[in-house]
Amino acid sequence: MSMPFYVSPEQLMKDRADFARKGIGRGRSVVAVQYADGVLFATENPSQALHKVSEIYDRIAFAAVGRYNEFENLRIAGVRLADMRGYSYDRRDVTGRGLANAYAQTLGTIFSSGGEKPYEVELFVAEIGDTAADDQLYRLTYDGQVADEHGYAVMGGAADVVGAYLQERYADAGSLADALRLAVAALGHTDAEDRVIATDDLEVAILDRTRTQPRKFVRLRPARLEELLGDRGPATPAGTDPAPAADDSGPDAPVAPPA
Repeated sequence: MSMPFYVSPEQLMKDRADFARKGIGRGRSVVAVQYADGVLFATENPSQALHKVSEIYDRIAFAAVGRYNEFENLRIAGVRLADMRGYSYDRRDVTGRGLANAYAQTLGTIFSSGGEKPYEVELFVAEIGDTAADDQLYRLTYDGQVADEHGYAVMGGAADVVGAYLQERYADAGSLADALRLAVAALGHTDAEDRVIATDDLEVAILDRTRTQPRKFVRLRPARLEELLGDRGPATPAGTDPAPAADDSGPDAPVAPPA
């Protein structure tokens, strides 16, 4: 009679964590920067169809890195939850904290379940208030852990390098142009040399509290980005990125099944 195969719970969780981190590490980084009038999200994403930054509700935005099909399912679930709660109760009852908690429960349950693989995703959930002090930015990891971030945050393959760049240069209550320049410069920073990312390869969106409309989410198109960024020098030609996070075979590349 054969003996059943046994893996200790500690080893099982370690293997699942290593698997998720490896997948996320191949993704291009996403940067979130708080500025005077809201929160800015920026990432290098050549695809014009597959977005990594999206609107969830009036004052709430969502950003992700990892496998596209997995974080798109989470985004859709968040939109449905927000719409249902806003319709059943009041639009003011839909909060970033509530959505972050719901995502944390979902990711934690999937990670600890032995019946399916863990999600290879990390998420940002941001909500803006009436003042900068009321803004909220949450980072969620593949195992359901939630971190309340302040000022700036980064996730993805080059998170350590990009985060160190932001830490040295971030200043509170900056303008939109300052936040955008900092985020884009951080995304192009590597240990080897800095890159100038082409405007068409950037995906940038903001939550702007100065908008008079109830919906505060705005995508910044290339023309607007060129205006805000100004002259940055020639863009780095495609295929010369020395950073491993720009591997097009990564989980958030715009090609399915890895996205």
